[in-house]
Amino acid sequence: MNAPAPAPLRVFIVDDEAPARERMKALLGDLAAELPNTVVGEAANGVEGLARIVEARPDVALVDVQMPQMGGMEFARHLSAAAQPAAVIFVTAHDQYAIEAFDVNALDYLLKPVRATRLAAALRKAATAGPTPRAALERVAERRRHLAANERGRVLLIPIETILYLKAELKYVTVRTAERELLVDESLSQLEQEFADLFVRVHRSCLVAKRAIKGFERAAEADGEGAGWSVLVDGCEERLPVSRRQWPVVKSLAG
Repeated sequence: MNAPAPAPLRVFIVDDEAPARERMKALLGDLAAELPNTVVGEAANGVEGLARIVEARPDVALVDVQMPQMGGMEFARHLSAAAQPAAVIFVTAHDQYAIEAFDVNALDYLLKPVRATRLAAALRKAATAGPTPRAALERVAERRRHLAANERGRVLLIPIETILYLKAELKYVTVRTAERELLVDESLSQLEQEFADLFVRVHRSCLVAKRAIKGFERAAEADGEGAGWSVLVDGCEERLPVSRRQWPVVKSLAG
């Protein structure tokens, strides 16, 4: 009795150029006889891609590196937060710096114009390797314009400019905006490094957006390490305690 044929590889394409997406679909069609595949969706940028990709449930995402609104690197980092992340293959014009970064971090990529034989090899590798390691993506990604929260299976994007503060809560970080709170699976220390010019540490477990600080008020030193001051945050009624160690830094922002 013959074994059933494997299910076609589910592919999602993210590229801001429609002709490039059409060419990729044509190449995938040419490969279908030797490598069964089906295109389950496409998008013109990372933001659009994240809105569509979860429902499409692809095995592999072919992602252009340079795109408006959200490039391929940031898209891949946010995709890694999804409940069922896909493997990512980057597609790029010749950029030696990017290629060296991909090679060092073992990330697969295709150079434009994409060749069918190289595409087939990358797809086979991705199909067996599974989702792209998040740590590898973090090492090569540019600074993000969003954070991503996984809520009920969806990836929700949080624009950095809307965040009032970030607070460590056990293994997660609470992201506070004027409208709501969301949890992200991130390290507060790494967020501090990535966004050092936008946020200031007020306490060992809290970063506040510099633009959102509207003043300070006297506060009790309940934990024994407070500076006796709290930060007043624009758009939020909560008072955030300032540690003794951080008070000189935070106070200097008042001017």
